[in-house]
Amino acid sequence: MAHTYTSRILWTGNRGDGTAHYRAYDRTWDIAVPGKPVVSCSNDPLLGGDPAKMNPEDLLISALSACHMLWYLHYAADAKITVTAYEDTPTATGVVEAGGAGRFTEATLRPKITVLPGTDLAAAEAIHHRIHSVCFIARSVNFPVSYAPEFVVPEFVGTKGG
Repeated sequence: MAHTYTSRILWTGNRGDGTAHYRAYDRTWDIAVPGKPVVSCSNDPLLGGDPAKMNPEDLLISALSACHMLWYLHYAADAKITVTAYEDTPTATGVVEAGGAGRFTEATLRPKITVLPGTDLAAAEAIHHRIHSVCFIARSVNFPVSYAPEFVVPEFVGTKGG
């Protein structure tokens, strides 16, 4: 079954002279998806972009992490593993090759997942290795993605009875 996605990219960087020369314009744009808030973007700060705005590299690694998270939560629920918190600090390595072309060479997802006491952590960890075969984004990238999960199991606090 095919799914169709749509977006509108609107360049916002015309300072008045358009692209009359290389430094005459800003590398900024808005992402507008119907019915959703507009996201203002810029290119990578290493290339003169606005560090306060999202860039394509930020968006790619964030999409990869979010897709992984959503599948993780799905598989955890199926396995009766209760996740109470999930956060990720993914990293990716990009290289600029001769001639100026760049690409990602790898990414590492570092989810910190809080689960209930008594959770089978080996089963919780094993879920990560199933996701790459189903995650829409992970299946679409051409660089290796690795996982370095951390599990948090809070200690029971309080007293029984009441």
